[in-house]
Amino acid sequence: QVQLRQSGGGLVQAGGSLRLSCAASGRTFSSYAMAWFRQAPGKEREIVAAISRSGGSTYYADSVKGRFTISRDNAKNTLYLQMNSLKPEDTAVYYCAAVKSFTIVVVTRLYNYWGQGTQVTVSS
Repeated sequence: QVQLRQSGGGLVQAGGSLRLSCAASGRTFSSYAMAWFRQAPGKEREIVAAISRSGGSTYYADSVKGRFTISRDNAKNTLYLQMNSLKPEDTAVYYCAAVKSFTIVVVTRLYNYWGQGTQVTVSS
């Protein structure tokens, strides 16, 4: 079992940057594939980026490719999302999530551990 605690987020102007962090409890962080999701008001939760347990494989939604970078530090049990060139349409609550897997996972329903969520607001 793993518990996820998020930090970061906030209010930023369009074109700005933010970094989200997700700290995991336990000693088996490196056994989990990880991802970042977001949910805007009135919309379904969508995957933003995913990363394999080693960090060797990554996936990005088309809407964030070239602007966001997902990474992890298994020695620190921490997942990151660096968000650059932010746009108003990136405004949402962002969630980190974990699933025990040998491979990268991009299907929302397969993730069984979730962070508490953090608000990201991008003003125009």
